[in-house]
Formats: sequence, C-alpha cells, structure tokens
Amino acid sequence: MSVVSIVLAGGNSLRLGRSKAMEKAGGQTLLQWVIDSLTLLDSEILVVIAPGQPPPRCLREEVRIAVDLYPGKAALGGIYTGLAVSNSFHNLVVACDMPFLNLALLRYLIQLSADFDAVVPQIGGKIEPLHAIYSKNCLAPIEQQIKQGQLKVRGFLDKVKVRYVDDQKIAQLDPQYLSFFNVNTLADLKRARALLKGHKTNPSN
Repeated sequence: MSVVSIVLAGGNSLRLGRSKAMEKAGGQTLLQWVIDSLTLLDSEILVVIAPGQPPPRCLREEVRIAVDLYPGKAALGGIYTGLAVSNSFHNLVVACDMPFLNLALLRYLIQLSADFDAVVPQIGGKIEPLHAIYSKNCLAPIEQQIKQGQLKVRGFLDKVKVRYVDDQKIAQLDPQYLSFFNVNTLADLKRARALLKGHKTNPSN
C-alpha cells in the first residue's frame, strides 16, 4: 500500500532550547536519520516546517517541503498541514527527532491502514500519535479541533476509525522500543549520540 511519509520539523523545541531537527548525532542530523529510514520505504517524503523557518539543509532532492498552514498550533497543526498537502489518502506521520525508526514496524502499520483512518501504536496504555498512520478523513476533525483551541493530538481520534497496535505486537518487531525514542532534552541528545556512534545506518534496522 502506498503512503506519503510526513515528517514534522516545525516545532519550537522548547525543552532543548534549539532546533532538534538540525542537531547532529552519529555524523549527521536527527532529521537526516529519519529521512534515511523513510527512504527505504520507497515513499514520497514531505517535511513540514514553520513559516519563516529556513528549509532544512542537506535534504535529498526528492524531499518536498510544506509550510505549516496553522502555525503555532503544535504537532496537530503540522499533522493537518501534512495531510492537506499530501498526494496520498493514507500517510505515515513521524517527528523529526526520532532517529531509530524501525522499518518492520512502519511497514506493519502501513499494512494495517487500508481499513482505518488512523493506526496508532499504544504502549502501556499510552498512545504514540507522532509515530502513526492517518488518512485524509482526519482533516475535518483535526481542523475543527484546532479552531476550538484544543491541541492535544489524541483529541480527534474518537471521531475517526482507529486501529491501535498493542505492546505485544510492537515488542515482536521492535523489542527495545527504540522507534519511540525522541530527543526532547540534552540528556536525550547525549543518549542518541551514544547509540548512533560509529553507525552508518540506523542500528534498529
């Protein structure tokens, strides 16, 4: 099944204090690690950035850039923008600071998506909405939620058809749960650099 891969790269990185996308680990930026993994899915890649944000450097020529249609509306605005701009009905959405994407897990989510508007991992009862599949049927409820000032990503999920993927299946494909490791703090960045040191390819694949 064909999807577009949407990478959210327009966040403020408040806890880190600077752009996460351009932080380097293992010789390249976090964003580049994400894009390198997504390239192996043979899907179009769309990177969503904030208005006025310089386009990320060193991207592959085939990567498209989209400017956030709802700036300042957190990840929800980025998801809306990606879905609105995408040429695909179903779309994979990930954050720019997840350098350990697992191809087996991503492919599994994509395989499940045909009959659903959202396919979302759920670990210990907690959902992972920035590592999920969304269809264009999510656009209207997301926009309604944004206009109401409600920016929690999970807020629209009760208005669409969702398939949750539980711990047991995730553990089979990604036993260390590295797919969901993201860089929010300097300590996270230090750990990512340690894990990626000496690796030329994503160590989780």
